[in-house]
Amino acid sequence: MSSLGPVGRVGLWTASHFRAVLAGWLLVAVAFGVFAPRVETALSGAGWEATGSQSVQARQIIQKDFNGLGSYGLMVVVRSAQMTTRDPAFARTIASVERTLRSSSAVTTVLAPQSGMSISRDGHTAIVQAGSRLDPNAMVAAADSLKTKLSSLGATGVQVNLTGASGMWSDFNQANRSAMLKSEVISWPVTLGILVLAFGSLVAAGLPLMLTILGLVAAAGSLYLGTQLIPISIWAMNFALMFALALGIDYALFVVMRFRGAYFGSDLSGEEAAAVTMDTAGKAVLFSGVTVLVALSAVMLVPSPAFRSMSVGIMLSVFFVLAATLTLLPAVLAKLGPRVD
Repeated sequence: MSSLGPVGRVGLWTASHFRAVLAGWLLVAVAFGVFAPRVETALSGAGWEATGSQSVQARQIIQKDFNGLGSYGLMVVVRSAQMTTRDPAFARTIASVERTLRSSSAVTTVLAPQSGMSISRDGHTAIVQAGSRLDPNAMVAAADSLKTKLSSLGATGVQVNLTGASGMWSDFNQANRSAMLKSEVISWPVTLGILVLAFGSLVAAGLPLMLTILGLVAAAGSLYLGTQLIPISIWAMNFALMFALALGIDYALFVVMRFRGAYFGSDLSGEEAAAVTMDTAGKAVLFSGVTVLVALSAVMLVPSPAFRSMSVGIMLSVFFVLAATLTLLPAVLAKLGPRVD
């Protein structure tokens, strides 16, 4: 095995030190797994803006000089098909909305509905405005906590709904989280079935899922830690999930198929077959992963937080899946040996 290249030698070392490699990855999974469940609530829904543009500068001026009554201020629509603003029940609901908004630390000022401006001609709809005290991402979080309270203020025949940019992104985040959970419930069993057909055995089919889960948990934990420093859009988690699954399957397919070819019908041990596998297929995987990381780094130059967040999410998932493929996967394959089939 003296002819092995650097990647092959790494594969031989990891294959020969299964317990140490497994312990290291279990430590990584636990360390990042502690933070992973919190990532969905920490990520922001805002970020579709051109950093430093005139629109952002104008928004900042409005935020400063108009007491927060800009694009990320809160707007609450009070609506009744039967009553108008003159009816006592409708008026009480408006008053309750105003009190709830004033009690929020995210609000600077509250503007009551005014005839001819924020009350409809027929009197059935009124809008209560509230100025934003916080930055856009924090206002989205504030909308999360306020929209349930506000909607519960509606009396019989009167509806209360939070709207505006902050409310929209709050609803989007909630719908996005729900959709991701549904997609995972549906896609994972289907993916496992396809993997069993592609790999020919249940054990081999589980290897891509191992890489995917490790990459996703580590990426999610890293994203949460990143939100403590900079705002990161929820789109980062969407793309991290997609790329972790896609690359986990691709890289495992290359490596497992090459391991089978090197191990079965030869006199090589499991460790030696893993080393040969990483010296060939492992090089291709490494080149592929590095190419993806370099290409995505260019997206970080785009002056938009949403696009940069997507790039960060993908790069983290690629990095951890690639690292697991080059270290944990050959160790597991060497340990399995013939049991991979």
